[in-house]
Amino acid sequence: MRHLRCLAFATGLLLACTAAIARDAPPPFGGVASIADERLDPEFWIARAPEPDRVLLDRTAIDARNARLLAEDPSMHDLDALPATLTRAQVKGWIEALASPPDRTLHDVSGKPVAAETIAAILDARALDTIPRTQPLRHGLVVRRADLRAFPTALRVFRDADDHDIDRFQESALFPGERVVIVHASRDGAWRFVLSRRYAAWIAADAVAEGPAGLVLGYAHARTWRVVTGAQVRTVFTPEQPALSSLVLDMGLRLPRATPPADGMVNGQHAYAGWPVVLPLRDANGCLALAPALLPRAADTAPDYLPPTRANLIRQGFKFLGERYGWGHAYDGRDCSGFVSEIYRSMGLDLPRNTRDQSVSPALDPRAFGAADTPAARRAFVRALDVGDLVYIPGHVMMVIGSLDGEPWVIHDTTGITYRGADGRLSREKLNGVSVTPLLPLVFDGKNTYVERMTSVVHLVPDHATRANASP
Repeated sequence: MRHLRCLAFATGLLLACTAAIARDAPPPFGGVASIADERLDPEFWIARAPEPDRVLLDRTAIDARNARLLAEDPSMHDLDALPATLTRAQVKGWIEALASPPDRTLHDVSGKPVAAETIAAILDARALDTIPRTQPLRHGLVVRRADLRAFPTALRVFRDADDHDIDRFQESALFPGERVVIVHASRDGAWRFVLSRRYAAWIAADAVAEGPAGLVLGYAHARTWRVVTGAQVRTVFTPEQPALSSLVLDMGLRLPRATPPADGMVNGQHAYAGWPVVLPLRDANGCLALAPALLPRAADTAPDYLPPTRANLIRQGFKFLGERYGWGHAYDGRDCSGFVSEIYRSMGLDLPRNTRDQSVSPALDPRAFGAADTPAARRAFVRALDVGDLVYIPGHVMMVIGSLDGEPWVIHDTTGITYRGADGRLSREKLNGVSVTPLLPLVFDGKNTYVERMTSVVHLVPDHATRANASP
């Protein structure tokens, strides 16, 4: 009887799948506003961009902008400027500034309320009472893609019982080879509180290898590189070095080049068909070692950062098209601010981690919008936006990819969109991924459009320097 039940189940699945297979030309895209297949092709937008291959910022200008961001933006951390000795007040301040104790009931993945005792134990795990009066600066490198957490716990928590996507303890992620400063350990030793260039948060201890300053800084400031320009690539599989086998590397990572030995072999494979790079390893004691790994030549990488051109901005954004939305880099993906950050990181341009910080960063010269900006003036402003411009509304950011018939279009990593159909009724589409949409029809709160709730626009290319702070 069991095999008959299985056969019936499989037959039902087959019928369902058969019904879903298009027999003729596929229908329009499920009602999503104005989407046609050609608009999901980056070349469609590149063909419409003015001077698509012109370099918009040279390396000198990029370096100056990044230096200004470190100097002026309080959300950034200049690791080279930290003192050799940290105080208790500094460390405690970083930890407490990250996240306050929850002031409302949270739910676990099964929808059950998280007990107050559980929350109290998580808060206690921060071990604030063990922070020494002073401590020396400790350096490390991240060895694998790892979550950054608000508290030293892997417990996923949600505001509502039926929410399973927005984990309120998830902050961001760090990636292999990223430099950190280690400032504290959880009470059980399973977590480290670290400062990276763009964020301070808790990370699993086994994701970080600690090493001497000279080794870490030498790695971070190497002179020859290979830059990951695909959405994600993986190192070559190798049983000889399991920790570096099929390692996930995300867009914008810059890895030092390795010189292969005289026989050309790297981890049991000849290096001529790949790119040898150096990656960090963590030994049983948590100490740092460096070892070679191979990137396939076929992988989407480059010898240096890509030049910031309109064509590259569009192509880099479209490499994520269809990726699942991941709050705080969850689901092996990224969220809206992580999405735009990694596009620009592949060109060597830094952005703050979170939407809030990006939208107000003094180093990015945002054009702020307020009550004095009328809806008509706002619409006129966005119709003049260029490829790569970043548009901010509360809690969200979008990147402009061009315009059609004078109407701006954007690519963004979004949970969903609301817009008015031809009949004037509101339509809601749950997208949950990197998507291409028009900007003007999008409705924010059932009443105001995205443009009417727009808080700022950031132009990251000099063409817009004169109008970044101009009135529309």
